[in-house]
Parts: sequence; structure tokens; C-alpha cells
Amino acid sequence: MTTATSEIYRIDWVPGTDLLHGTCHCGAEHTADDPVAMWEWMLAHPDGHRLRGPGR
Repeated sequence: MTTATSEIYRIDWVPGTDLLHGTCHCGAEHTADDPVAMWEWMLAHPDGHRLRGPGR
């Protein structure tokens, strides 16, 4: 059985670097070089999350 969820987490590798770029289901974005740090940031929602808007 599958269940639908609105929580989609996305982590992309930034080509040519050792960086990961993550986007949380709330729209906040974060960049890190450590996969563990990236997942800790994502799963700590909403602590540390700030939506990235124009000019930020």
C-alpha cells in the first residue's frame, strides 16, 4: 500500500564541486558539503529553515 505525502525533499549534486544543494518541501534551500549535515538540516524542519526569496 502506498500513501501520498506532500513532503518532498530534493538533494542535487552541484557539478564540478563537492557541494550538495537541498530543497525542503517548504521551499527552503541549503547547500552543504557533508551529506549527513544536509539530511540533519532537512529533517530538523522548521529549525534553521528560511525561505530564499529575491535578493537573498
